[in-house]
Amino acid sequence: MTPLIGNEVARTTLAQAIESRALHHAWLLTGPEGVGKGQFARAAALRMLAVAADGAEGLPPGIDVPAEHRIARLFAAHSHPDYRELIRLPKDADKPGENVARSIKIDQVRQLIASFSTKPSLSQRRVVVIDSIDDVERPGAANALLKVLEEPPEGTIFLLVSHAPGRLLPTIRSRCRTLRFEALEDEQVRSILRRELSDAPEEEIAALVRAGDGSPGRALSFAGLEMAALEKELESIAADGDPTNAVRSRLSKLLGAKAAQPRYEAFLERVPSFIAERARTLEGPALRQALDSYTAARDLSGIAVGLSLDSTATIFEMAGMVAKIAPVRGE
Repeated sequence: MTPLIGNEVARTTLAQAIESRALHHAWLLTGPEGVGKGQFARAAALRMLAVAADGAEGLPPGIDVPAEHRIARLFAAHSHPDYRELIRLPKDADKPGENVARSIKIDQVRQLIASFSTKPSLSQRRVVVIDSIDDVERPGAANALLKVLEEPPEGTIFLLVSHAPGRLLPTIRSRCRTLRFEALEDEQVRSILRRELSDAPEEEIAALVRAGDGSPGRALSFAGLEMAALEKELESIAADGDPTNAVRSRLSKLLGAKAAQPRYEAFLERVPSFIAERARTLEGPALRQALDSYTAARDLSGIAVGLSLDSTATIFEMAGMVAKIAPVRGE
C-alpha cells in the first residue's frame, strides 16, 4: 500500500489498540473528505487480519504490513475471505468508476449481514470497511446496519468512514469509538502531490496545494486541469475587481464550452474556498462582504451542475462574487 502521511495521533491510537488486542468492535473515522481516512481504514483492516492470522511478530511498528506477507498478498488480490467492503457501486458493472450510485443500497447491507452466518476462515477475525457510512441508504439500510452494530458478530470489527458524522443516526455514532482525522499541513499535501504527480511543474503543484486546502484527495481531483492558470485569473479579479469585465468574460468563454466541463466544475468548487482564504485576512466591512460573497458562491456552486444552469452566466456571476472582495479604490 502507499505510505500514509499525516494524522499520526489517529494512526497511533488504533495501532496501539490492535497491538493490545483490546479492540472496540466499531470505529468511526471522521474528518474532512480526502485526507486519507479510507486509505487508513483499509491499511488498518489488513493489519488486523495479518495479526489475527499470524501474530505481530515480524511486522513493523504501526499498522503497516509488508507486501510479501501472505495476508497482504490475499488482500491485494481482493481475495481475502474475511474482509468485506461496502462502497457505492457503479450502476453498470461493466463500467467501473462510471455513473456510480448515489448511495450504498440496502441489498448490499443484507448481503453483508448474510455473510455473518459463517465463521471467519483464516482466523477468528473478520473486518468490514464502509466507505463511507454517510452514503448508506436511509432509513432501511442504515437501520439494518444499526442492528448489526448493536449485536456485532463475534470477532467482527467495523471501520466506518464518515465525512459528516453529524448527519448519521445518533444511535450509530453511539455504538462507535471515534477517531478524528484533521486536514493535512501544506507540506504534507505537497509531498503527496509530488509523489503522485512527479512530472507536474512546481507552479501547478503550488496551485493544487492551495486548492486542496489540507485535503490531498481533493487536490488530486484537480490534477491535469491547469489550476495554476485559474488561480492567476482569480487573483487578478480579487486584486482590482476586474472593472472592465475582461477577466470574467475570458473565463466565461474559456470554461463555458462543453469540452471544458471538468475545469468548469473545478472552478465552481474552487471559488468559495478562494474567497474563504481571502476572508481570513480581512476585518470590518470588508470581512462582512467577503462572508456574504462566500455564502453566495457556496450556494451557487452547490446547485449549478445539478440544475444544469447556464455555465457561461454562472461563471460570470461566480467571478463577480470574487470581484466584490477586491479592495475599494482609494483605500
